[in-house]
Amino acid sequence: MRILIVTAGSRGDVAPYTGLGRRLQEAGHEVAVAAHPPFAGLIDGCGLDHRPLSGDPRELIRARARAASWEEARAVMAAFLDRLADGVAAAVADGADLVLTAFGPAALSRAAGEASGIPVIGTFLAPACATREFPLAGATDAEDLGPDGNLAAGQRLLADAGALQADAVAGLRTRLGLPPAASRTTGADVRPVFHGFSPLVVPRPADWPSGVEVAGYWWPARPHGWRPPAELADFLTSGPPPVFIGFGSMAPGEGERLGELVTAAVARARVRAVVQAGWAGLTAAGDDVLAVGDLPHDWLFPRTAAVVHHAGAGTTAAGLRAGVPAVPVPAMADQPFWATRLHRLGVAPGPLPLADLTAESLATAITTCLTEPALRRRAAELADAIAGEDGAAAVLAHIGAVR
Repeated sequence: MRILIVTAGSRGDVAPYTGLGRRLQEAGHEVAVAAHPPFAGLIDGCGLDHRPLSGDPRELIRARARAASWEEARAVMAAFLDRLADGVAAAVADGADLVLTAFGPAALSRAAGEASGIPVIGTFLAPACATREFPLAGATDAEDLGPDGNLAAGQRLLADAGALQADAVAGLRTRLGLPPAASRTTGADVRPVFHGFSPLVVPRPADWPSGVEVAGYWWPARPHGWRPPAELADFLTSGPPPVFIGFGSMAPGEGERLGELVTAAVARARVRAVVQAGWAGLTAAGDDVLAVGDLPHDWLFPRTAAVVHHAGAGTTAAGLRAGVPAVPVPAMADQPFWATRLHRLGVAPGPLPLADLTAESLATAITTCLTEPALRRRAAELADAIAGEDGAAAVLAHIGAVR
């Protein structure tokens, strides 16, 4: 079967699908991943075909940050979504028997699949169906609003997402010769849906409808032939395990400011650190600090004493898999949800919002991670339990049943 995976966004929105794609490939399927051009090397390096989606999410983040008003920011997003819609349609038209879609482009994938007569399955990295049990990621700053409030907040979030994409979806349907949709569609309308996170981290809500499942994590594939840089390998063996610090795709253009903050925090906490540049261009200095670029978290994180990160879904998962405590520094979208979840799971101190981060607060949180035995013990226990799961198995079983 020819399977196309459609995803959009940052590296954390792409990497888990390389692992799912490789499992599908090993089961005998032909697999392509439609993603933005900056991730072509990652996808190709994992042995999967890449189909380009228009636009660079880094430029989108920068443009939204420069926008002087909500109307201007919305116009930037609308233009991006129009280009993304055409990219999704082209990727599907290149040939597929089945489409697996991330939540972000799900409504576009559904329209393209309908036009081509191809079934579409949701493969989402964060909860994307409203529930009374918790507010959806991005609906609030992860504060529990009570059953009715949680459900209402989730429904508003999905309605807002549908409204933001409405013009792009309608335009795509027109270009594909489809009739107007009977109702406004969102990614939550796709069925079936498999969520790529552990039920130990977010149990499946009892009020989710049939066909919406929690499958377990899809671990990113490691690029074929990857080897750790010699400088990194030497650094890791030259002293005690370091702390990892990286903010992923957050804060582009703020690398210098954050670098000074991180340098001061590392000195205050008296730790060694591996600092990842990310899209911020984060830099840090010091005899006990090593700056690195992109590299597989599944290799690095188990070799660290703790991980400081922005609490994106993918990085959160990698930290849980490694069994080390975390310092979550959320900035936006689903990050406050995962940051709060880490704290409630007992593997992290309270979240430190990126906008309020100081050298003092970061140093204190790092020290807590390294000196509080309960955090490390709970992280190790949870990692052991998650290791027994197979998140790809449910997706593979469903595909096998419908072939």
